Amino acid sequence: MLQLLSALQNGRTWTGAELVARLGTSPRTLRRDIDRLRELGYPVQSARGVGGSYRLVAGQAMPPLVLTDDEAVATVIGLRFATLAQVEGVIPNAQGALDKLEQVLPTRLRWRMRAISTSVELAARTNQSVDLGLLQQLAGSSYEHLEVEFDYVDRAGGKAHRRVEPYRQVLMSGSWFLLGWDRDRDDWRSFRLDRISRLTVPGRIFVERQLPPDGPVGFLRRPVPTGQTYGRILFAAPVEVVSGRLAAQAGSLERIDDENCRYSCAPDSWEWLTMTAAAVGVPYVIESPQELRAHTRLLAERISAAVSD
Repeated sequence: MLQLLSALQNGRTWTGAELVARLGTSPRTLRRDIDRLRELGYPVQSARGVGGSYRLVAGQAMPPLVLTDDEAVATVIGLRFATLAQVEGVIPNAQGALDKLEQVLPTRLRWRMRAISTSVELAARTNQSVDLGLLQQLAGSSYEHLEVEFDYVDRAGGKAHRRVEPYRQVLMSGSWFLLGWDRDRDDWRSFRLDRISRLTVPGRIFVERQLPPDGPVGFLRRPVPTGQTYGRILFAAPVEVVSGRLAAQAGSLERIDDENCRYSCAPDSWEWLTMTAAAVGVPYVIESPQELRAHTRLLAERISAAVSD
């Protein structure tokens, strides 16, 4: 019966003959085990025909799952890495799921689970936590193609009411972003989730648009449009070297020639970009703007003072 359940949980429709052959049983035993699964709460749907067909459908409650060894280990790893997202409410629930898994896993898998849990350390890279309810509301609106409205504070501190068609949510460079079509500006825009407040879903349905050619992540990495301030740094090293050392995920890195490349980024903090550029470990020149130059001079003075006698 457990082998039958494992087969049904892959989502496909099986004929009775296929299941009989797969399990090495008789049609009568198959029907009996199907009935037993239904009694345990598994919504097994059947269709008439030669030998009949069976599939597992969504029910009112979540019945126990049957996982292979590798699926169970993959689940453990996924739950451990879920803490990277820094979404309020996810971490305690992920730990609760891990505790439940440990109680029911066989000894051979319990050892592998404990080995992973005790040997893996995760350093959260997000700058702030995000409300799980906000993530879920935006995800639901995106899935149902429902326009949203919210109050937003931009990087300069300006406040505005935005009408947006939500498409994707991206975790990048320590922050959660929403990629959406701004109805008032008639263009694609990105919004930091921690700057969104008073989100409402009026119920207006939008027609799905084609995503930007470079995708959500590529869009977020673009230099900001003309008219907004962004930093430009010329590195005296091949693009292959800098790309392997540059910790920033946002922005764009372009090849100038075999020995030079340029990084462009619109950061929320010039101090962050200053330290990021210095950490690459190759010679570089700050091209613009003056704010980035000033923070670089300040960092140089701070470092010099730290090693002075």
